[in-house]
Amino acid sequence: MPTAVLLRSAVCVTGRFPALAGVDLAVAQGEVVVLEGPNGAGKTSVLRVCAGLLPLADGEGTVLGCDLRRDAPALRKRVGMLGHAAALYDDLTVFENVRFATRAAGASLSGVDAVLERLELGGRVRRTPVGRLSAGQRRRVALAVLMTRRPELWLLDEPHAGLDAGARAVLGEIVAEAVTDGATVLLASHEPQESWPLADRVVSLVGGRVVGERPVRGAGSRGEAPELRSVPGGVHVA
Repeated sequence: MPTAVLLRSAVCVTGRFPALAGVDLAVAQGEVVVLEGPNGAGKTSVLRVCAGLLPLADGEGTVLGCDLRRDAPALRKRVGMLGHAAALYDDLTVFENVRFATRAAGASLSGVDAVLERLELGGRVRRTPVGRLSAGQRRRVALAVLMTRRPELWLLDEPHAGLDAGARAVLGEIVAEAVTDGATVLLASHEPQESWPLADRVVSLVGGRVVGERPVRGAGSRGEAPELRSVPGGVHVA
């Protein structure tokens, strides 16, 4: 299977703080990998590096065949990131936001209506300015943007945050469908009960380094959440 993400001794600095202190990570095309770890472990930084938003200070990295040091801008239309703060325009309606982002990515608008209905963003909500929506609704709009853009690599940062039980179930279906269509998913989460059932592997980070990993499911079926065990210097996925 081709490699979608490859980081070797990746070091990133935000301000004077080493957000990543030598991360080694390989993600195969079509794989779902969950990043687990405490606040400040480097989970979001890994996602931002893979999106081409955070430059490498040292080490090597390739994402979808693009060298992160030379070709990061080429990733923008091939990668989709769902972060803590959705990049939405408050004065535009739900539909206008999704249409704008989809066109900017060069993707087809043909599936927008179906996506909005699936995420309970149709009807009156569709015509509502995003600035008037609840946090959960805004989260669903950001997810709708991701779905209509159909990126090759999905980067999800705490994707279940702000979603009710129904929307969380739909998110699981959406991730599975994206993988079936050939996408790769890298997901950072503090919610193992929600994220681990989606995963092929769980990778644990502490202090900007990978300290352990474990496959979660066998071929064709998803398994139980792995057990995390303490080891010197961090947490190990057992």
